[in-house]
Amino acid sequence: MPTMLRRTFAGAAPAAALHARQAAGAGGRPALLGGTPVRPRSSRFPGWPQVTAADEGGWLEVFRSGRWWRKEGHFVRDFEKAWAARTGARHCLATANGTSALMAALHAVDVGPRDEVIVGPYTFIATVNAILAHYALPVFADTDPDSAMIDASKIEAAITPRTRCILPVHLGGNMADMDRIMEIARRRNLAVVEDACQAVGSEWRGRKAATIGHLGCFSFHKLKNLSGGEAGAVLTNDEALFGRAYGFHSHYRTPDENAPDPKLCLNGINLRMSEFQAAAMLAQIGRLEEQARTRDRNAAYLNQMLLEKPGVAPAKVYPGCTRNGYHLYMMRYNPEAMSGLSRERFVEAVRAEGIPISAGYTPLNRHPFLENTLNSRPFRAIYSQQEIARWRERNRCPNNDRLCQEGLWFPHTVLLGSRRDMEDIIAGIRKVQRHAAELK
Repeated sequence: MPTMLRRTFAGAAPAAALHARQAAGAGGRPALLGGTPVRPRSSRFPGWPQVTAADEGGWLEVFRSGRWWRKEGHFVRDFEKAWAARTGARHCLATANGTSALMAALHAVDVGPRDEVIVGPYTFIATVNAILAHYALPVFADTDPDSAMIDASKIEAAITPRTRCILPVHLGGNMADMDRIMEIARRRNLAVVEDACQAVGSEWRGRKAATIGHLGCFSFHKLKNLSGGEAGAVLTNDEALFGRAYGFHSHYRTPDENAPDPKLCLNGINLRMSEFQAAAMLAQIGRLEEQARTRDRNAAYLNQMLLEKPGVAPAKVYPGCTRNGYHLYMMRYNPEAMSGLSRERFVEAVRAEGIPISAGYTPLNRHPFLENTLNSRPFRAIYSQQEIARWRERNRCPNNDRLCQEGLWFPHTVLLGSRRDMEDIIAGIRKVQRHAAELK
């Protein structure tokens, strides 16, 4: 497995501290084989979302006022201003969720039937559903398995006269190679919509995720690093694109929520954020930087410790990614360094030690829902069977298939834990690795 980007930081705990913890109990037999787990069930990683008493004020103000939607209240507008200021974007559009943000952004760049949108296959299903909602075809460029990002070197070969947009996903807070993607887009006159739904706080060469392409999208689902339960946002520096995205998300009204200009009126639906969602998130914005620094420190420690021994390796970070938002701490599994222990058995054994590790995504380009969608009546009316057959041939992604057999991750909440929590993670992984042959 190739060498991954090494990150170091001041104050790293010496290996002796980890060895002491192992000697105190983490060095025994795996819990899956009857031993004592590294972490007892009573020992929990931080929960999410994290709510303080101070968070309640804005939400209760909305509740008691009776002004629950954006035209009546001020919290959605306040959030849009605050998020635009934090990210450096000229315009921010608050939406009901991340999927609706993607739909509004794709509408803004005029994606529609018979268009193609280039996207990576290692992502959450919502990325592709937003494309299909416009009756366009997702065209999958293979994954760089070391980073889990779309392989920018595969994009150009996927472009056809029908290509309308490139939709890179900054999965888990890591960043796709935006230098190369934007260069291709400029040269081929294509729009770029960043899916930054998992990239709150991420940066590329000092610029915030979702501000590099023509538009960018966030999700603020309950589990995301900024939580609104269900919420999202579109960022752009282009006033015309903002107007189109805004109109689509609110029955093609203007940003002041007046009736639409008949000359500009196109199809639009209701994808608006509520005042409740905005109030909940405004209260959290001030904590984002402190939480991000905690994740940075803990991720750097895990990177350092994992790189000392093969078997589990942190995902590569491209040099242009000046900050990983770490919605997920992503890794790759090498069974050859684990005595041939399968990834599934490894995950089972590590979880038995009290460590909430998970396998990554399955191949989205081969998911049954795609065939069901493409065989539906609307798609059969738009695309011929010959066109769909050619689409299938183009969407083989062998590197992604490989990654889907090797991917691992922890949720971002794990990275909000203490140094001792991180030591437990490493101790649990090492314990399973020492006994890998017995666990097969």
